[in-house]
Amino acid sequence: MTNIRTTHVGSLPRTEALLKANADYAAGELSDDQLATIVTDETNKVVEKQKEIGIDIVNDGEYGHAMTEKVDYGAWWSYSFTRFSGLEVLDELPPHKPTPEGKLELDAMTDRRDWVKFAEAYSDPTSGIHLADRKPWIFPAVVGEIEYTGQDIVKRDINALKTALEKAGKPVSEGFIASLSPASAARVGNYYYDDDEAAVWAWAKALREEYKTITDAGLTVQIDAPDLTESWDQFKVEPEIEKYREFSRVRIDALNYALEGIDPDLVRYHVCWGSWHGPHSTDLEFKNVVDLALSVNANGLTFEAANARHEHEWKIWKDIELPAQKYLIPGVVSHVTNIVEHPELVADRIERFASIVGPERVVASTDCGLGGRVHSQIAWAKLESLAKGAQIASERFA
Repeated sequence: MTNIRTTHVGSLPRTEALLKANADYAAGELSDDQLATIVTDETNKVVEKQKEIGIDIVNDGEYGHAMTEKVDYGAWWSYSFTRFSGLEVLDELPPHKPTPEGKLELDAMTDRRDWVKFAEAYSDPTSGIHLADRKPWIFPAVVGEIEYTGQDIVKRDINALKTALEKAGKPVSEGFIASLSPASAARVGNYYYDDDEAAVWAWAKALREEYKTITDAGLTVQIDAPDLTESWDQFKVEPEIEKYREFSRVRIDALNYALEGIDPDLVRYHVCWGSWHGPHSTDLEFKNVVDLALSVNANGLTFEAANARHEHEWKIWKDIELPAQKYLIPGVVSHVTNIVEHPELVADRIERFASIVGPERVVASTDCGLGGRVHSQIAWAKLESLAKGAQIASERFA
């Protein structure tokens, strides 16, 4: 019997102790060493919990990506704000640097076509869309040279995870740490580099240090890259597909530059359409960019395949020849619903992919991070269902 392995996309529910520690640290009431001790202690617990449930490839729950509240859709991205130079929150914005003629340029987050189309729902606090009841967003902008300054923080996270893996009796090869893609990082305003493409390449150069530090430690780095598909909706006017592919190809090239010299076996690339609980009616179809996703120097590809907008897209893999060294990490439980998926349904979803590429080339996962999106009790119940579903699917291929 082929044992179909399990994992998840990264973010797990933060504990009360960790939320308080992050808030105290932000208020200057906790030292770096004190925070590191708490991060390490909580990482030990979350790794052990993943192991007990039956998750094979585990992580630190993204506990090093600070959250101070239970609901937080942006920690996967905002963690970067404290790890790079050249960023500043501005009271007044400098003159905008124009994009070269003929090039696509992202509009504001709130200009997303889905958000405009469903404006009432997105602005109604009772709609179930958490973004409708959010605090004002405060993003920094690029005002100087981007350089990596997060060496001590990423080493803290690496040490915490490796310590937890050892205590849980798991090899380092079964641990991963998430890091964002250059294109996702570059969605903050740019008031320093000549244009947005130059900013993306600058981010790639800086992020390379984080990727390399993680993989040099023997851990897998997960590149969080919702930008590949999610950016499609961030243009007021829907672009031509080929124009969008050209826009995305530059950003893939920058990522591959950042990954040069890193073993693709230690890299997995995560594609999603954003974590907010909205209609997603203007999401890009995966078939339009799946070849670009497969061109990344990463042997693992994680993507949404369980939610109501994208579950049907498993069929595209019937017509794709998966490169020999690559494997799929499809989402088979969703982060956008409180319903806990039945293990038999999870097994059915896994079986779809395993029947096409083989069970040994499938790692069952979540669509996206569960932490900050669904209640802690529900998140862990979903992971239990994931593990049970993988066992059922494995038995079907005995």
